[in-house]
Amino acid sequence: MHTTEEPKLERKISLLQATAINMTDMVGIGPFVVLSVVAQTMNGPWFLYAWIAGAFLSFIDAMIWSQLGATYPLAGGSYNFLKEGYGPKWGKLMSFLFVWQTMIQAPLVIASAAIGFAHYFGFIIEVNDWQSKAISGSIVVLIVILLYRKIEAIGRISVMLWMGVLFTMTWIIGGGIFHGHFLQPIKNINNGLHLNGAFVAALGFASVKSVYSYLGYYNVCHLGGEIINPKKNIPRSMFISIAGIAVLYLMMNVSVASVLPLEQIQKSKFVVSEFVQSLSGSTAANIATVLILWVAFASVFSATLGYSRIPFAASRDGAFFKIFGKLHPTKHFPHISLLALGSLAFVFSLMLKLEDVIKAILAMRILIQFIGQGVGLILLVKRKGMDHFAWKMPLYPVPVILAIIMWGYILFSTGQKMMLGGITVTVLGGIAYLIKSHRNKEWPFSKMIDNG
Repeated sequence: MHTTEEPKLERKISLLQATAINMTDMVGIGPFVVLSVVAQTMNGPWFLYAWIAGAFLSFIDAMIWSQLGATYPLAGGSYNFLKEGYGPKWGKLMSFLFVWQTMIQAPLVIASAAIGFAHYFGFIIEVNDWQSKAISGSIVVLIVILLYRKIEAIGRISVMLWMGVLFTMTWIIGGGIFHGHFLQPIKNINNGLHLNGAFVAALGFASVKSVYSYLGYYNVCHLGGEIINPKKNIPRSMFISIAGIAVLYLMMNVSVASVLPLEQIQKSKFVVSEFVQSLSGSTAANIATVLILWVAFASVFSATLGYSRIPFAASRDGAFFKIFGKLHPTKHFPHISLLALGSLAFVFSLMLKLEDVIKAILAMRILIQFIGQGVGLILLVKRKGMDHFAWKMPLYPVPVILAIIMWGYILFSTGQKMMLGGITVTVLGGIAYLIKSHRNKEWPFSKMIDNG
């Protein structure tokens, strides 16, 4: 008698593919679009410090992700980490809140890359507002079509897209090096710098943008159930990704600043394309712009891949709507989750502006995903001890405390409106959880809770 097994996620993603997925998610359109905004906010050659601050925060936060990701290598990443960190009672609430905000902020992340793509396309052909929206919406649709396949095929596509990312960054950096004044911005980094309250405030506001450009170093954790040898490859892929991207970002900024005057950098909408144009002419600038669009496309691809696993994981755990737990019968990927997030991202890409999207993404994530996850790790270590973990961070708990403080400052720097928006989404999620738990007679409306 022939029986068909229920489809399962398969561990097919290698260290190379995991690193490629992380790095393509991290780069995206972010550094090309926000380079000018960071320089404008810092208003001096010391704008490079905002990129260093972003790398430092990413590195120490990746220690939290590594300790949790290597120990709980499952689909959904933070969903599992929050559930384990806060225990059988509060873990239900925190993991629900994470999925709740993911259903809003994940499509925002996807939409931000698509909107950035449409924005930068304007360097090649001038487009009006409606044409720009049509481009961004089309990108989201194309990404969903490309992701509608088996994970091993997606791994190969990710490596191909990643190669395009590395080639683009190498070309930009090489242009500055061969121009002959590459080290000048580094020599001048402290010219006119005063370490005072104004500098600290500017660094916070600029870091909102630079940190956005580093986001994605943890994407591999959301794919934990599909990573080969996750205890080693999850931490390795994150630290390799952050180190590689930090070097590329800093060298790209130095390269651009060694050719273009600061005033032009601050005012430009297409700063990297103008940089290439000043070195090699209009044809080369158009080619560079096409490559930047390749990078933006790769980022949407990688981000959508990772986020589609979160509602799936929560649904399989009985903590979210059942339909999101379905896998494609032959291709074995969460197709309902992918289609739902893709549809919301499509709507957001038609409605929103990039500047607002960047702030909203950070404000919404920081409370639950970043600060909440750090606190959850401290609680978990207190309950189970360090021997419980497959990977242990050095100097614990110093990196966790530093990360929580820095994330708090970044949240403050998003502005009152965005902070209030993030808190509102969280409160609404809490209300939704109470309605759901009351209906299902779960905690806090049931005394039949296993105290673990």
